[in-house]
Amino acid sequence: MKTGAFSISLSVNNLQESKKFYETLGFKVFGGDEKFNYLIMKNGNALIGLFQGMFAGNIITFNPGWDENAMKLEKYEDVREIQKHLKSNNIKLETEADENTTGPASFTLKDPDGNDILFDQHI
Repeated sequence: MKTGAFSISLSVNNLQESKKFYETLGFKVFGGDEKFNYLIMKNGNALIGLFQGMFAGNIITFNPGWDENAMKLEKYEDVREIQKHLKSNNIKLETEADENTTGPASFTLKDPDGNDILFDQHI
């Protein structure tokens, strides 16, 4: 199973302060928009999303169909196929993608320690 691009989505208290901190660590703004209270920061293949006031806690994020540059992969596993695989292995999902649709979709689950995981397909 291929999960797509990996990133961590951090719930931050102060977007500007977090941006400055991660820039000091060598990250540069790659995407997002401060007007909408989020930025995507990149350092090499490492991606960190900074989100102010959008959700509680931090989220491990996978983007099926994208590489770490947000470029569409020629071949990838659709988020619904990943969802079916997990369900067939008795993994409990918190939310589900509609398996009767195509294109962008997402689903969520928690790992055994309660960490949130988001599979978010944009294409």
